[in-house]
Amino acid sequence: MSIETMRSIASITPEQGPGQIERSMASASGSGFAETLGGALQKVDQMQVDADVQAEKVAMGGGNLHEMSLSLEKADVSMRLAMKVRNKLVEAYQEIMRMSV
Repeated sequence: MSIETMRSIASITPEQGPGQIERSMASASGSGFAETLGGALQKVDQMQVDADVQAEKVAMGGGNLHEMSLSLEKADVSMRLAMKVRNKLVEAYQEIMRMSV
């Protein structure tokens, strides 16, 4: 969820009806689920690449050990989160496939 989406959610007042809330959410997001998920995966990939670059710099004798460890930890946390999201999506898909129509 982006910061813009959270800001638009925070600006919703109790007097607004469900239709107004849905329009606020739709205008705030501006993109579908697939684009949001794709963007998040690109960020995870970029964190992995940045961590690899930092590790390579330290291995060559340059760079900063502290920055490398931070980028490695960020990449690790983002990958674990992505895997949890993937597992939840697979579970949801399997649950939908088990439903009888």
